[in-house]
Amino acid sequence: SLIERIMYETGASSQESWLTGSNNFRYDINPQYKADRKDKPRPRWLQDVREHLVVGWGARVSDGNEADDEMGISQSQGDGNTVIVTNDKDLLMIPGEHFNPVTGVHQIVSPHQGMQHFYFQMIMGDTSDNIFGFDGKKRSKVPKFLEPTISMLMMLPTEYDMWSYVCELYDQHSSDGDWCHTFYMNAQCL
Repeated sequence: SLIERIMYETGASSQESWLTGSNNFRYDINPQYKADRKDKPRPRWLQDVREHLVVGWGARVSDGNEADDEMGISQSQGDGNTVIVTNDKDLLMIPGEHFNPVTGVHQIVSPHQGMQHFYFQMIMGDTSDNIFGFDGKKRSKVPKFLEPTISMLMMLPTEYDMWSYVCELYDQHSSDGDWCHTFYMNAQCL
């Protein structure tokens, strides 16, 4: 009923469902990726729900990456008539239509807004994925002292400007001088 409700609310005539498989290239890049989740118990009915999605709805299991990646690829390669349905903020870096089924919010993300969101995460880090930001911290909310940094990012007109700005932040806060490795590791994981 949830999928049917989402299809109704988005006006979709068809759907693609993706599930994350066991392989994920990010663990090769950063073995600590999602390390904070290792000791958390899995939902009791997870396997039953996964099987129902595969058998009942044709869900596909990703190989080598995450379901998020597959949704982003599908929308990026689509005909502009797709919508990503998730409550995961990470996908807001993908241009196009988005629908959050928890909040009911529909939004269109422009290519520029998608880049801003990506570089925002590069600054902030990601607490749920165990990705540390430019200063080695991971945050879920913007602290007061970072508000000017984020405001500056949001005013930058091009992706090159955003990239240069965030590279400089990583360089200035690098304790070992290897900021470039950390920057690209985070970028690949995000």
